[in-house]
Amino acid sequence: MKLPARSICCLTVTACLALPVAAQSYPAKPIRLVTEFIPGSGGDAFLRLVMGPMGASLGQPIVIDNRPGAGGLVAAETVVQAAPDGYTLLGSSPNVHTIRPFLSRVNPIDTLKDLTPITDLAEPVLAIVAHPSLPANNLRELIDYARKNPGKVSYGTSGIGSSLHLDGEQIQMLTGIKLVHVPYKALQQALGDVVTGQLPITFTLAGQAAGHVKAGKLKALAVVGSRRFHAWPDVAPVAEAVPSFEPPAAWTALFGPAGLPAPITQRIYADAMKALGDPKVKAKLTALGFDIHGQKPEQFTAHIRRQRELIGNIVKTAGIQPTE
Repeated sequence: MKLPARSICCLTVTACLALPVAAQSYPAKPIRLVTEFIPGSGGDAFLRLVMGPMGASLGQPIVIDNRPGAGGLVAAETVVQAAPDGYTLLGSSPNVHTIRPFLSRVNPIDTLKDLTPITDLAEPVLAIVAHPSLPANNLRELIDYARKNPGKVSYGTSGIGSSLHLDGEQIQMLTGIKLVHVPYKALQQALGDVVTGQLPITFTLAGQAAGHVKAGKLKALAVVGSRRFHAWPDVAPVAEAVPSFEPPAAWTALFGPAGLPAPITQRIYADAMKALGDPKVKAKLTALGFDIHGQKPEQFTAHIRRQRELIGNIVKTAGIQPTE
C-alpha cells in the first residue's frame, strides 16, 4: 500500500521531532554497559569505580554486563547489534578498535562504522622497569647498553601484539637498537621474572611495579606515557629519550552503537566527565596508577584514526604477523 506524499512528510517530521524529545528524557531506565573484562579483573574494577558515580549523575544505574572472549570482540559485537538508544554501551580496551585490525585476518566489525566513539575514560600509567643488576639506570643508558650488546637484552610483555609489545618495537624502530621480545600470558608473570632476575626488563603497569621499586627489587627506567608517574617524579617519560615516540593507547573507553544520536552521546560524555571529576574517584584512580583522559567524542574519533595509522606502521615495520 502506498502512502500519500503528505502522510510520508508527516511521518518524517514526527520522527525528527521525536529525537530531541527522547534525548531530553534520556535515560528513563537502567543502562547496560557491556565489557570484555572478566569479573574481578583490573578493568572490571576500574569500570565499577567510574560507573557508580556516573550512573548517579545520569539518574539511572549502570549495570555491568561482563562478556569476555575473542580479545574483546564478543562484547563489541553485542553492542554493535544493540539499538542506538543509549541503553547499551561498551566499555572497552583498544584491542578491537586499534590493534586487532592489523593482527587478525578476520575483523567482523569496524569501530568507526559500526560503533559511536564517546570518550577515552582513563589509561593506566605504563613503565619500563629493570632488575637492579642491569647496568642502566634510565632509558638513555639502556639504549646505550643495548647498542653495545645487540640482541642480548630481553624484555617481557603481556603478549605478541599487546600495546606494551608495540611500545618496545617502536623504541627499537626509532633508536636502531635490537631487543629480544619475550611474550608472557600475563603481566604479573613477566614482572615476577624480573624481580627474581630471570628477565632483565619488562614493560608493565607502573602501579603494579611501584612497591617493588620502593623496596629496591626493581628500578624504573622510564614511564611510557607523556606524563610522569606521581610515585616516581624523577623518572622521565620515554619521549624525553626518544623524541618521536608516540605510545599505542592502553585506555579504557566508552562506545555506543552506530547511529547513537548526538544529544545522547553528549549527555553520556558529560556525565562521564562529572564522574571522572569527582574528587574521590580522582584520588582512587591516581592512587591506582591511572591517568584520567576524557577526550570529546570528535577528538576521540580522530584519536582512533591516528592510533590506527601509528599501529599499522609499527606492525608493518616490525614484521609482526597476524596470529589468527
